[in-house]
Amino acid sequence: MQNVGFDQLPLEWIRAFETAARLGSFTAAATETGLTQSAISQRIAHLEKRLGARLFTREARRITLTAEGEAWLPHVQAALSGLRDSSEALFGVARNRLTLSASASIIELWLVPRLARLTAETGAQVKLRTMVVASDEAKDDTAIRVIYGSGDWPVAYKRPLYDEEFALVATPELLAQGPVASLPRLAVAGPRPGWGQWCEQTGMATTPLPELRFDTFSLGLAAARAGLGVLIASLPLIAEDLARGTLVRATDHVLPHHETYWLLAARERMSRRQWERLGDCLTVPHGVSRTG
Repeated sequence: MQNVGFDQLPLEWIRAFETAARLGSFTAAATETGLTQSAISQRIAHLEKRLGARLFTREARRITLTAEGEAWLPHVQAALSGLRDSSEALFGVARNRLTLSASASIIELWLVPRLARLTAETGAQVKLRTMVVASDEAKDDTAIRVIYGSGDWPVAYKRPLYDEEFALVATPELLAQGPVASLPRLAVAGPRPGWGQWCEQTGMATTPLPELRFDTFSLGLAAARAGLGVLIASLPLIAEDLARGTLVRATDHVLPHHETYWLLAARERMSRRQWERLGDCLTVPHGVSRTG
């Protein structure tokens, strides 16, 4: 290698090298860092040109470290580890201020009931920010986001809040008024399954059509609690209502769904240890039910 001073090498190039070397893939490195595969490849190419040495051997379906790359990797990892540790020690207070960005429904029904445990176990100062979907929050790395989908976002840290399941619910008083198929229905806009999918899956009649429609799940839930209709509800989000008997299941049918809410964060936002503690406080492990 040429004698190139460390201060001449952009840190973003070195991080791209370390991530690709550790994961053995430019594509995996792109996923962890939130960049594109071409951006990782370009940064490493710039680094190799500046160093005057090849760091990877590129083959059709894989990459391998060259002798120079393999020799340099442990020094790079030690340097980055030292930088992370010193940053955590000096600026840990700032990093322990967490901003959680989520929909109003998730803030009210999922995050707020878990804030006491989150602050107790992390000591963090927590700010909750209502997400406006139209503002494209998915590109905002300043906050820890909660987004509904299938989990295919290119971010370093992502974890589902819970396994999504839906069921029909209503107040006991409303269900006493007659067969569930004849009762008024409540509709909620958004990506979740609606009455059309429910009726298709269960064979229930498509009428009566919902007369009350809401743009958030929490509003639809408030209407269901008021006895205004039957709601297709996310079971994890209404576990407390079911436990108290405020709402009851109208049928035994449960509709699983392949999408759910995901907790997302950039790698620069927190350490792996902080992320694991956050996830332990806010998510339910896959396959574990808290729906009763």
